[in-house]
Amino acid sequence: MRKLRNNLFANFIDTLEVSESIKNELKVINTRKFYRNLMKKIIITLFVLTVVFSCKEPVIIDNNNQYKTGVFEIPAGKGYSKTIITRIDSLQIEEYTKTVEISTDSSSYQRTEKHIDTLFIEWKNNFSYILRMKSPKTSLDKDKIFVNINKVTDSSYSFTAKIGFSKYKQTGTVYKVKD
Repeated sequence: MRKLRNNLFANFIDTLEVSESIKNELKVINTRKFYRNLMKKIIITLFVLTVVFSCKEPVIIDNNNQYKTGVFEIPAGKGYSKTIITRIDSLQIEEYTKTVEISTDSSSYQRTEKHIDTLFIEWKNNFSYILRMKSPKTSLDKDKIFVNINKVTDSSYSFTAKIGFSKYKQTGTVYKVKD
């Protein structure tokens, strides 16, 4: 279509009874318009392509199923000892040591005791789960623990845990020890 239009324009210019210089000038103007329009289209196309490819979201590989089963460790921190976690299906078994101070009339001493807690784990999605004690011993143990996974690496994840509907939050990092 464009070629036909250019040929018609060239034939029209040739039929005009004007000087050769004016005919040449009209051909140059037509050629400039053609290239100007072509450049506009190329620039617009490049702009659109740049916008489309720069707005593309990065591909997120969701491999967080790797934290639903296996053996994990929470390193010792301020106020608590190292915790070993074993997850099998919908159960989480936590093993940790607790220092207990025992006082008698004449003396007091500290003793470390090994504790094992069994919890039910309910995964809401790959980044959120709820823990519930299997055999609660206190009223606090009856509250659910809501856990959100904040950051994931190849061998660990950072979490925020909230007990029941309290405002108390605990953060930490869980390391995968074995599958």
